[in-house]
Amino acid sequence: MTGTVWTGLDQLVSELADFYRDLHEHPELSLQEQRTAGLVANALRPLGFDVTEQVGGTGVVGVLRNGDGPVVLVRADLDALPVEEETGLTYASTARATDADGQEVPVMHACGHDMHTTCLLGAATLLSRDPGSWSGTLVVVFQPAEELGRGARDMVDDGLFRRFPTPDIVLGQHVGPLPAGTIGHASGPIMAAGDSAKVVLHGRGGHGSRPEATVDPVLMAAHVVTRLQGIVGREVPPSESAVVTVGRLQAGTKDNIIPDTAELGINVRTYSARTRTLVHEAIERIIRSEATASAAPRPPELEWTIAVPPLISDPNATETTVAAFVEHFGEQRLLPLPPLTAGEDIGVLGEAAGVPTVFWFWGGLDADMVTAALRDGRFDQLPTNHSPRFAPVLEPTLTTGVETLVVAALTWLGKPVETLG
Repeated sequence: MTGTVWTGLDQLVSELADFYRDLHEHPELSLQEQRTAGLVANALRPLGFDVTEQVGGTGVVGVLRNGDGPVVLVRADLDALPVEEETGLTYASTARATDADGQEVPVMHACGHDMHTTCLLGAATLLSRDPGSWSGTLVVVFQPAEELGRGARDMVDDGLFRRFPTPDIVLGQHVGPLPAGTIGHASGPIMAAGDSAKVVLHGRGGHGSRPEATVDPVLMAAHVVTRLQGIVGREVPPSESAVVTVGRLQAGTKDNIIPDTAELGINVRTYSARTRTLVHEAIERIIRSEATASAAPRPPELEWTIAVPPLISDPNATETTVAAFVEHFGEQRLLPLPPLTAGEDIGVLGEAAGVPTVFWFWGGLDADMVTAALRDGRFDQLPTNHSPRFAPVLEPTLTTGVETLVVAALTWLGKPVETLG
């Protein structure tokens, strides 16, 4: 794809690199992205976008109208994670913040959302500079709280599609542990539904020397954790995929005191509604049964706290978008990917608007490092998203991320709306 839209790209990328380094050095937790949102809004206004802040909390929406044509929504996420950075970068984060539970935690952009935000700003800049290359309405959405699986829903509930133009298509991307400069793609259910549950098991505490006088919630929790691991192996059909993880188990304050309660944090990944329901029901059944078997004085408490639907990249729209990527980048830079068990809440936007979503991945790791890891059988040792050592190399990651968004947007801007179905 050629044209005047790429004029000034090299200079722009140099400026974006500074913006990215600033975001990386100053990450903010989910629902706390005030500084990041302010920087984004201030960057959009000079480009001619109508900018609205505090949508769904700290979300930012920019609207750029340019004649007749479809409405294309492009989304990036803003939030960081409670991870202590170990990258050794000169612009590494040393930030700390207070989380929702009142605990002081380290903060890092360990999932690449700073790169997502920077690339969308770059794409918005190029498209605003060359209105002659497209027609329609461009809506850029900078979403908070993706890591909590609620930011997209919060924006929809705050009137995203009542207050702003309803899109004809939703576009998004994610940086990951692929060779920098490559684009990974798939269609259909490309990322799993993600659900989390908070569980409180009730026992009867007492002295560690007299367990017979207690109901031990730690032992109860241990049995629950073990039994949960049998759900996928014994209840989910081999033709389906699912993951059940207990990522948090907290109980007690001292080794010789049996506590009154134990808490579990459970995470589930599935691709189909049937399997999702099966796994949820099995988890609830096991927890209730173990509490009964342990003679718990009170029923367990179980709250499903996060619910993210599977991410469906519309097959027809994905095929059209990937064809544009091949034309622009060349076949050799495109990599087909299998479905991933990670989750992403961008699917909420397309689902709420009733329009196709197209989502892809692009690489952020040094290509030689990835090649060596593959050669030596060390691919699983590469830093990946949510690792304290994950930070995309600036180039060609940044330039590729800007170009993919521009190419994808131009693939649909100016198209007859009926071709978007």
